[in-house]
Amino acid sequence: MELTWLMRLRIAAAAAVGVVLIGILAWPLAAPPDSAGAVRSVDISFNNTAILLVVAFLAGYIAYFASWPYGREIGILAAPFGLTVWAGRSGSMAGLIALNPSVTQRQELFAALKWEPVFWLVVVAAGFAGVLAAQKTRSKSEPNETPEKAEANPGRYLNQIIALAGSVLIAHFCIGLLAQDVKISDNKLGFVVGQPVIGQIVFAVLVSFGLAAFLSKAILNAGYIWSAAASGLVTALGITIYGKQNLLEHLAKSWPAAFFSNTVISVLPVQMVAFGTLGAVAGYWLAVRYKYWRKSAPQ
Repeated sequence: MELTWLMRLRIAAAAAVGVVLIGILAWPLAAPPDSAGAVRSVDISFNNTAILLVVAFLAGYIAYFASWPYGREIGILAAPFGLTVWAGRSGSMAGLIALNPSVTQRQELFAALKWEPVFWLVVVAAGFAGVLAAQKTRSKSEPNETPEKAEANPGRYLNQIIALAGSVLIAHFCIGLLAQDVKISDNKLGFVVGQPVIGQIVFAVLVSFGLAAFLSKAILNAGYIWSAAASGLVTALGITIYGKQNLLEHLAKSWPAAFFSNTVISVLPVQMVAFGTLGAVAGYWLAVRYKYWRKSAPQ
């Protein structure tokens, strides 16, 4: 799949569907009580969650046809593109910590955030389900088309597990390395890092998951779904490592809310999943193009 101008238009069409349906029209479903507050799943009611999943499904369904004949490959981008609008409009992790200044409050906050990315992954999965439904609808209208069957390969499952675990570790390391703001030395922690701006977070998360998906495809021949799924686990790993009580006590005592022991926990769950999913898909297709170039390059 070459990135021709026509292909770019298809990607733009899928992105536009997600941005309009989820990012703009569905924004009231997730808008925080405070205009400067962070977008969080706990602020979305059960009824609004159900509506959001339906909207994400419709976004994937419509994007499939908007990006035809590559709807299966491109339509999945609709939901994460829609969530990027929310991620950009959201407040920051530093703002959340400022509202929860004590050690106990911070522990409760991080405990609540630890698995929140799974919620946003479900939204992305709903969009993917819409794509599959659209594909099935089209297949019924064209009965002569036979779906491709994946070859049985026992080693495939091991590769998928390695791809998932490897993507978590690669993204965790790279985000901490790339999402940089002001860094100040600290006697106990070595250094602390300020809250990165949204542009820095976008860059760090996209590149980190893009690299993870690229290596997963190039080395393990694994699909992007495993690197995208890793976006639901990186936050949990970061909080497990950097959200320990002794670290939180030191930060609460010595530094303002905008400083972290590692910037991986300065990325909100909605930001991690939205940009991480897009990065994973981009990295996968870069690896596909790279492998094609290696095969077609003159020896």
